[in-house]
Parts: sequence; structure tokens; C-alpha cells
Amino acid sequence: MSALQNVLSGHGDTEASLEYRNPHQAVKITGFWIFMATDMVLFGCLFATYLVLRTHTDGGPTAHHLFDIPGFTAETFILLTSSFTGGLSTLAMRNRQQRQVMIWLTLTILLGLAFIGLEVQEFAADVAIGATMQRSAFLSAFFTLVGTHGSHVSIGIIWMFLTLIQIARRGLNEKTARKLFVVNLYWHFLDVVWVFIFTIVYLSGVVM
Repeated sequence: MSALQNVLSGHGDTEASLEYRNPHQAVKITGFWIFMATDMVLFGCLFATYLVLRTHTDGGPTAHHLFDIPGFTAETFILLTSSFTGGLSTLAMRNRQQRQVMIWLTLTILLGLAFIGLEVQEFAADVAIGATMQRSAFLSAFFTLVGTHGSHVSIGIIWMFLTLIQIARRGLNEKTARKLFVVNLYWHFLDVVWVFIFTIVYLSGVVM
């Protein structure tokens, strides 16, 4: 019987990861997986809309003219690095290294803020030359897709900060371990979504 099965069936498996040792916490993690499935549907719809509308520029700026290769490459590097540091915070949690958890989680938050800063600069530069959502269907789809991802990242940053505070005050226990594990699941999901944005939106935009 697996560690998760032992937890859910009430068997006290001391080898189970800290976040899964309490059956109530394990159920909450399962519920979060279901939530992420619904978020996948949301982003799937936004990607489909973008693919349909990306050529509808109405004579306005195109992706080839707008997208800055160094800019979106830096965003990608920063966000993928933050996923790595987030994973290290989970690893430290499972090794009961609270100080390391706080260090890696803080670094993840800072990287997330850097990503948002670059994205805000990108949007501001587009708007400054008249490339607003109202200009064309392409820009509406672009700002909606990338902006929705950016809002999710912003929520993730706030969530990680609150988790960091709880770990500092209460230490590592089954509840705070579950919260850390879940917020990192969320963060990794956003990184996967960004890989699709990087490929479908930015790379294809500068090539086509």
C-alpha cells in the first residue's frame, strides 16, 4: 500500500511525506489538483481564442513588431528559475529544514516579483505606442491571455508570502507543509502555462 493510501485509510505511515501524513490535509491536496484541472480549462480556452485571433491585427501592430526577444527570454529564464527554487523549498520542507525553506521561498517570491516587473514594463511599452486591447482582436487576445497568467502569478506571490509568514510563526507542521506543497504545485503549473505562452505566443509570433 502506498504512503498516500495509508494516510487516506487511516494507517499511520511514518514514511509518508509531511504534507500527506494527516488524512484531512491529503484530501485538501487532492481537491487542489481538481481546482488546477479547472484552471487548465480556462487557459485552454484562452489559448484557443488567441490562436484564432492572432492574425486579426486590423492593420495595427503585429506580434513580429511588438515582441522583444531579450525581454520575453529574460521573463522565461526568471520564471523557470523560480520554479526550481520553489522545488528546493519543498525539498527542504521534507527534510525539516525550516531556515532553508524560508530562504528558498523568499528567493522564489523575489524572482516572481522580477517577472511581474518585466511584464508590466512590456505592457506599458506596448500601450505607449498605441498597442492597446482596443486596437485589434489580436491585441485583445494577447493581453487577455498573458494578463490572466500575470494575475495568477501575482496571486501566487501573495500566497507564497502569506505561507512564508505562517511558517515563520508556526514552524513546519502538517498544515503548513500542506500549504507550502500546494502553493508550489500552483507555481509549477503557472510555469508550465508560461512554457506554452513562450512557445505559442512569443516564439511563433517572432517567427511568423
